[in-house]
Amino acid sequence: MNNHWIAVDWGTTNFRAFLINHDEIKERLSAPLGLLQVTDRQFATTLQSLLGEWLTKHDKLPILMAGMVGSQQGWAEVPYVTLPAHAGDFATHTAEVATPWGSRCHIVAGATCESEWGFPDVMRGEEVQLLGLAERYPAAEHRVILPGTHSKHARLRDGKLIDFSTFMTGELYATLINHSLLGKDLPSCEQDDAAFDLGVANSKNTPFLSHAIFSARTLRLRGAITPAQVSSYLSGLLIGSEMAALDTDNAWVVGSPALTLSYQRAARHFGITLHAADGSDCFVQGLSQIYHSGVFA
Repeated sequence: MNNHWIAVDWGTTNFRAFLINHDEIKERLSAPLGLLQVTDRQFATTLQSLLGEWLTKHDKLPILMAGMVGSQQGWAEVPYVTLPAHAGDFATHTAEVATPWGSRCHIVAGATCESEWGFPDVMRGEEVQLLGLAERYPAAEHRVILPGTHSKHARLRDGKLIDFSTFMTGELYATLINHSLLGKDLPSCEQDDAAFDLGVANSKNTPFLSHAIFSARTLRLRGAITPAQVSSYLSGLLIGSEMAALDTDNAWVVGSPALTLSYQRAARHFGITLHAADGSDCFVQGLSQIYHSGVFA
């Protein structure tokens, strides 16, 4: 098997790719070219354009992709794997898509389960990060938060993904800031730790999030927070509300440095220790497991 291959995380709004050799990242690239930016379903043409330099240098490298590229809106819909599942289960549930330049290209399935509260739940892309985390940091059990537009709380046991629950924290924040009265006419805002901490603290005082959210307006009207602090206050309120669902005092958080720092800060209010892991490293580690499980055999 070729020691060089390409790992791709293709989501709704962003594209990330990693040139791999012997399971080490040799080069990486990213672009704001998610599925929503691909016109007329020209996925193959877009991928060739993005990976052009690598393909020219290394010819027909195998490509393994994960994320929303395997959804109904993506290149090819890959049916979800029902949990519990391990890396090998995902390796046997991929879809191969044709590339005009001749690379073999597979898309990994997402995962589905019933959440902790009995609702059907799905993910695409995060399952790869979770498998990678378990491989990089072996343990009998992992509790993990993957913050983002749709934050995931997941459980793994002996490297197998057991279940997860989704929290629309990031999407709620963006909607409130950009499309609600709370975010109207706000000045340019930077992270304000005091306002964030107040939001987290207030999230602990009421079980009703839709009630607590309105405090972003009333506290501003009373002068308790300034317009520039509203976004940080709402961030703390929403992340704090999510943190209250975590029934452990020790877990992992996987993502970008900025988001993981915010989640770690919120977690301290609840007496929870969150160990941070890099999302890209975990993604590549997880996809490497699937790659070596025989996808291209």
